[in-house]
Amino acid sequence: MTEVQAFLDGGVGRLVLNRPRALNSLTHSMVTALRTALDDWAGDDRIRAVVLTGAGERGLCAGGDIRAMHDDAKAGGAGTRAFFRDEYRLNALIARYPKPYVAVMDGITMGGGVGVSAHGAVRIVTERSIVAMPETRIGIAPDVGGSRLLAHAPGELGTHLGLTAASMGPGDALLCGFADHFVPSARIPDLLDALSRGTAAANGSSSSEVAALVAALVSAHTEPAPPAALADRRTWIDACYAADTVEEIVDRLLNSGVPEAKEAAVAVLANSPTAVKTTLAALRRARTLPSLEAVLDQEYRISCAALEGHDMVEGIRAQVVDKDRNPHWKPGTLAEVAEADVARFFAPREGDELGLA
Repeated sequence: MTEVQAFLDGGVGRLVLNRPRALNSLTHSMVTALRTALDDWAGDDRIRAVVLTGAGERGLCAGGDIRAMHDDAKAGGAGTRAFFRDEYRLNALIARYPKPYVAVMDGITMGGGVGVSAHGAVRIVTERSIVAMPETRIGIAPDVGGSRLLAHAPGELGTHLGLTAASMGPGDALLCGFADHFVPSARIPDLLDALSRGTAAANGSSSSEVAALVAALVSAHTEPAPPAALADRRTWIDACYAADTVEEIVDRLLNSGVPEAKEAAVAVLANSPTAVKTTLAALRRARTLPSLEAVLDQEYRISCAALEGHDMVEGIRAQVVDKDRNPHWKPGTLAEVAEADVARFFAPREGDELGLA
C-alpha cells in the first residue's frame, strides 16, 4: 500500500501517513512523498489548506524508522545522513508553508512525528495524544526542530522533557507549545468534513481569509483540554533544571525532597550520558539561535555525530531490535563524558552541512 496517501478532499489537500502496523514511522520515501506533495500543492489553487493525519487507531507517527537507521548506521550511515537532510528540510518547509497546514496529533506523536506536525500553523491534540521527544533514551538528542520547541517551552519544562525523554499528554503539549487546540477524537471526522466543505466554498478568497476560515472551523470543534500535569511541577522543575550541568541537575533532583523529582533523576541517569549532556548543551544554544532553520542546522551536526558514535546503535538495539531494555552506554556515566566529547557534536562538518540558515 502507498505509505503516504495524498489526495484532494474538497478544498483540502489530505496527507495520510499510512504505515499503521509500524505506527506510521517515517521512511525516507515517505519524507520524499510528503515533500513532493507539498511542493506540488503550494501553487495549486484548488488546494487552500493541507491536513495531515495518520492511518490506524494508535497514532499520527511514532518517529523515524529507527530500526532502518540502526541497520544503516552499522553499514556506514550514508542513507541515514541523506534521510536527516531531507527530513529536516521538510520540517523547515512545513514551518514556512504558504497555506494553512493542519496537523492532527491524535495518539502517539513522537520524534519525527513531532517534526511533521508541531511546526504547522494549526496543531491539534486529542485525549489520546501522547507527544514526546524521547531521543535520549536511544542515545541521540532531540532533532526535527524539537530542540527549538523544547528550548522555548515555559521555564525549564523543555529541559526536563528532553533529558528524561518523558511524554506529554494533551494538556502538557498545549502548555509546552507543541500544540494549539484540543479536539476530542470523536469530533475529528466532523472537523475534517467541515474543513473539506468550508475550504471548497472559499473559491476566490485571499490567503488571509482562508487562514481565518480554517481557524474558525477548528475553534468551532475545540473543547477545554484536560489539565496540564506539568503545570503543578513547575516549581521544582524550574529550580532543578536551571543548573549549568547535568550532574548538578541530577543532584538537585535527588536532594529536592520531591518524589517525582527523584523519579526524574532516575530517568535521566538511565538515558545515554553522552546524549543527555549533548541535549542540555543543544537546548541552551537553541534558546539563542535566531530561527528554526538555524536550529535544524545545529541538529544536523548533532545527529550525524551521533550516527558516527556508539550510543545510537546501542540504544536502538536495546529498545527496538533485541528489546532487552538494557543499553550499555559508552561512556557509561556522566562523569566519564568530557567537554570535548560533547563539543564534537557541534563541530562544523566540512563539506557536509545542512545549510538552511
